[in-house]
Amino acid sequence: MFFTKIKRILRSGFVSFWRNGYVSLAAVLIMTVTLCVIAGILFVGSMLHSTLSNIKDKVDINVYFVKDANTDEIASLVKSVNSLPQVATTTYTSSELALEQFRERHQNDQLTLQALDELGNNPLGASVNIKATDPSQYETIVKFLEDKKENSKDSAAIIDRINYTQNKEAIDALNKIINAANRLGLIAVIFFICVSVLITFNTIRLAIYVFREEIAVMRLVGASEMYIRGPFVTVGLMYGVISGLLTLIILYPFTYWVGPVSVDIGTGLNLFNHYIANFSYFLLVIVGSGAIVGALSSVLAIRKYLRV
Repeated sequence: MFFTKIKRILRSGFVSFWRNGYVSLAAVLIMTVTLCVIAGILFVGSMLHSTLSNIKDKVDINVYFVKDANTDEIASLVKSVNSLPQVATTTYTSSELALEQFRERHQNDQLTLQALDELGNNPLGASVNIKATDPSQYETIVKFLEDKKENSKDSAAIIDRINYTQNKEAIDALNKIINAANRLGLIAVIFFICVSVLITFNTIRLAIYVFREEIAVMRLVGASEMYIRGPFVTVGLMYGVISGLLTLIILYPFTYWVGPVSVDIGTGLNLFNHYIANFSYFLLVIVGSGAIVGALSSVLAIRKYLRV
């Protein structure tokens, strides 16, 4: 009996969908627009995340050691820095390598190279480049190094300077950008989801309005709420699924055209490649969102007509 009711509900929903072709077409088109907006938010979020990741990779701090620093003491300090959970990677540069890199950077500056040769020895000390797991962690790392410098005479003798002060302004600006982007992204997602539900709700309510008298009669003769609501929920699901599939089809040529542009503007992300690589994710989110919004809107829209 239960499965018979389910079969009738689904069949009634499919018949209603095709019988009201123009209303169904309008609902599908409106939902497609809203799902395209949601997809756009996902793409913008991915581009922003990729851009911020590129910026993060360029932010770091360098610890410079005195010229006569003992290599064992340096190795011990670097090891203690690597043990910090805030540290992602460290790159050690010896004084010899630093001199070689300096000569390469100034290979066309003969006056600088001549002045370096007149010194007769290597004036550059070793250094270690530190990248944090998150830009907000650099201050913690620097505090650790400064505490190490204050509390350990051995470390105090080898650390010359830390260039955190020079990079602090850039790091603070990056943190503000990341925090603001996260807040704006969340607000945008919530706003457009609310708009999508509102638009779809009103569209489906117009579709249900056509059947208001039929619903009233069914309610009066004792039809259950599930039996009345079921076909409209089915129609809402069909709106959402068809709109989601249509959105995925539209996104293919769109991302193919925009993909090279997204790379050229410095995001480091080709939207077309990102879309193809994560197609299953977009399929789940877009079609799932469409189905949920369609079904939820149907449930909310029909509540008015279930009251007799």
